[in-house]
Amino acid sequence: MSVTIALIASDTQKDNFLAFVRRYQPVLSRYRLIATGGTGELLSSLNDLDIHCYVSGHQGGDVQLGAEIVGGNVRAVLYWRDPARQPDPTAALLLRLCDLHDVALATNVATAELILEGLARMRQAHLIFNPVSGQGNADEDLALIQGLLGPHYNLKVHVTTPEIGAAELVQQAIADEADLVVASGGDGTVSAVAGGLLGRDIPLGVIPRGTANAFGLALGVSGPVTPIRAACRVILGGHTQAVDAARCNGRPMVLLAGIGFEAETVEKASREFKDQWGALAYLMAGWSQLSEQELFHAQLIVDGESYPMEAGAITVANAAPPTSILAQGMGEVVFDDGLLDVTIATAETKFQAVTAMLSAFGATLMRQGTTNPNISHVRTNRIRIVAEPPQKVVLDGELIGTTPIEVECLPKALTVLVPGS
Repeated sequence: MSVTIALIASDTQKDNFLAFVRRYQPVLSRYRLIATGGTGELLSSLNDLDIHCYVSGHQGGDVQLGAEIVGGNVRAVLYWRDPARQPDPTAALLLRLCDLHDVALATNVATAELILEGLARMRQAHLIFNPVSGQGNADEDLALIQGLLGPHYNLKVHVTTPEIGAAELVQQAIADEADLVVASGGDGTVSAVAGGLLGRDIPLGVIPRGTANAFGLALGVSGPVTPIRAACRVILGGHTQAVDAARCNGRPMVLLAGIGFEAETVEKASREFKDQWGALAYLMAGWSQLSEQELFHAQLIVDGESYPMEAGAITVANAAPPTSILAQGMGEVVFDDGLLDVTIATAETKFQAVTAMLSAFGATLMRQGTTNPNISHVRTNRIRIVAEPPQKVVLDGELIGTTPIEVECLPKALTVLVPGS
């Protein structure tokens, strides 16, 4: 889905129309184009234009275009008609529909040039939308986003499916020369979109609609009551910041990799559980896992040195909000310092684990490292972790397998839209 331009030319104007469209082909190629049959056939010789053709005007093509206008799908109509003749009733109805539905209409070259030059200056935003994220109504969420961003961008919408994921869709957006890519979904969707934008000068906008929404919280783009509206305000503000990203076993990482406890917790919090309880699903699953989590032997390899230890949980964070307690051994995760924050929890009992978590939470409030003996931490730009027995790994909210893992920080590799200062 994207902004649509309707193209119509009467028989006496088709040659002039073809010359005009050829001249503005670079602008028109960025939009969805629809045309009546004869006009579409005429323009088919222009290879870079993808035009959806309805039937000819004589057979009702004008009516089909009118239905698109009534449906709110058309931003502009370019209608080259014979100035020596009065429009027939069907054509007159089409012109009236443009007035009724506030659609830009050009019936001559001068007006059409003004419209297309305005569209040429409008930024191209591609929205990658995951319809199964979160607990809201996906259709209502998408309509709200389109209503908020559509007037300000040429907004093209890509909806993820079981067959086509966010990682593939972001490549389509890049190929279409997007000026901005917006990810709307959970942290897994955001991570996949961000992965395609690493090292590119294309800003990422985030509209959190998942269960945890950790990346949106870390960046401060999500409001507590109206997260979609708050996130869209941030995007429209246009304030960008270069932040770190990372790769874990070759996969993009914008948040964190969790080994042991956190991975087991995510696995317990099934989709059905999250649909029923929302963010509480993680707390409930985590409380259950505290009684089951066992220590494992781990080796952390940093700068060529190996550090053996016993651990119940290891978190390697690039960015994390205060709610990601197990990432807060340093008191704060800084997402633009070129370093990874590694936190190791070694609690042997449920009481020790709860005490350690409370200590980490307190350290977050004070923004200073915890002194709890069951928590240790280090900052580094690269780390390799081996565990025995192998432990499950969760990456940006998605289970990806088991250890070993190798994580490398990519300083300032991602440009994101953040709240203005």
